[in-house]
Amino acid sequence: MRLETEDLVYLCEFAIEAARAAGKHIAENSVGDVQVNRKSDQGTYASQVVTEVDLECDKIILGHLQSTIEKFDLGLLTEETEDRGDRLEKDYFWCVDPLDGTLPFIEKTHGYSVSIALVSKSGEPQIGVIYDPKEALLYHAIAGVGAFKNEDMWLLEPPQSSKTLTWIMDRSLLDDPRFGMLQKELESYAEKKGQELKTIQIGGGALNACWVLECAPACYLKLPKKSNGGGSLWDYSASACIHEWMDGSVTDIFGGALELNRKESTYLNHRGVLYSSDTALAKDLMELCQRIHNTHSV
Repeated sequence: MRLETEDLVYLCEFAIEAARAAGKHIAENSVGDVQVNRKSDQGTYASQVVTEVDLECDKIILGHLQSTIEKFDLGLLTEETEDRGDRLEKDYFWCVDPLDGTLPFIEKTHGYSVSIALVSKSGEPQIGVIYDPKEALLYHAIAGVGAFKNEDMWLLEPPQSSKTLTWIMDRSLLDDPRFGMLQKELESYAEKKGQELKTIQIGGGALNACWVLECAPACYLKLPKKSNGGGSLWDYSASACIHEWMDGSVTDIFGGALELNRKESTYLNHRGVLYSSDTALAKDLMELCQRIHNTHSV
């Protein structure tokens, strides 16, 4: 089955409604104490923790999407439920992170969001919806239609100044033994361009990717590693769609498309992730990341 543009527009409305409903629940629970549980002892601390709000939002979103799953015979992958494998069998599947950036949510800082994508079996994102509950800000994109911010066509203004290169990063990168090398390489690159390197390290993967477009020129990257980690399909599927239709750049560090329906794993640690605000910057950063990876792989 091939979904037509009108089908994608129809399905996107359900995803937007689901994201707003989950976002409303998150906002209502963003004050006061939050009970934190461990769902795993694997990976980074951010990937181990879960709150009741994560699980409640998962149910809210599924409640909105269930009728579309039945009508269009869609698969489903969410962070908070076991991968049942139908994403590898169905022509399309919903890919959901009900609360991306659980740590910022726990800490009551900016950077958490709802992320919902529709992805084809071949791993191509067709719909991307990211909702920022703290700012009541909606980003979304539909393949063949375009990208939108608060439901208006998203048109980026030219950066007022290119004197700053913004590096948006996950805080887990601080524990990577290659962090110091990467920081020096990026500082050197920015200096050669007559820029100062500015770092932002407060958000989850979904908003980090959106901020790359908001803070241009900017980048967000994760280097390959052998152990599981490095973000999952639900972290990047929605933002990959938004970047594609905003003329940003999203690839692995070798220039290939993100494998958004990996059979082997839901993780994208194998080839890394690279978001850039434009293709020229992406090309330079690919070379930089590959040089670090070839020098010091982990």
